[in-house]
Amino acid sequence: AEIIAAALTERGRIAREIHDSVGHLLSSSLLQVGAMLAVNRDKAARPSLLALRDTLNEAMDSIRRSVHDLHDESIDLYAQLYRLSQSFTFCPLDFRYDLETDPPVGMKYAFLAIAKEGLTNIIRHSGASHASLLLREHPAFYQLILQNDGCGTVSANSGGIGLQNIRERVESFHGVMNIKASGGSFRIFISVPKGAEKE
Repeated sequence: AEIIAAALTERGRIAREIHDSVGHLLSSSLLQVGAMLAVNRDKAARPSLLALRDTLNEAMDSIRRSVHDLHDESIDLYAQLYRLSQSFTFCPLDFRYDLETDPPVGMKYAFLAIAKEGLTNIIRHSGASHASLLLREHPAFYQLILQNDGCGTVSANSGGIGLQNIRERVESFHGVMNIKASGGSFRIFISVPKGAEKE
């Protein structure tokens, strides 16, 4: 786990380095070529300058793709959720991560955002003394369950912006969100099909 975490961190560092150094040099070169095309009066040189501009644009697109791929691969969902659970001090929180496969990067961001929003809601509205966060994998879908033992002021039919944000994220992946508030507890059940592409 430590080796994987170190590798992911290094990928993120390389992505930032490429973006900040090579990306900056290519951007500057494109600006210079653009300026030369604007002031150049030598028609014979124009085709070469246009070809150079096209090559630099192609190189810039390639750099962007590489940086995005490296950055996306550097996102460790377990590590991010674990740090989030460790920083949650409002009440004791049980955290379980039962994923064997790696979700698509967009889905990773969605799960992180949903977990943050849900834990924030617990702090603001629940009055809970205990909470749990579970992310598990099934053959056809991922499931996230967030629950606490205090209903507070949030109901299952609440139109609060926090729950609305969660619902919109889930629906963008063609997922389903169910809320149960009963018996002194508040539960959010989220199911997202595998392979779902965000709209």
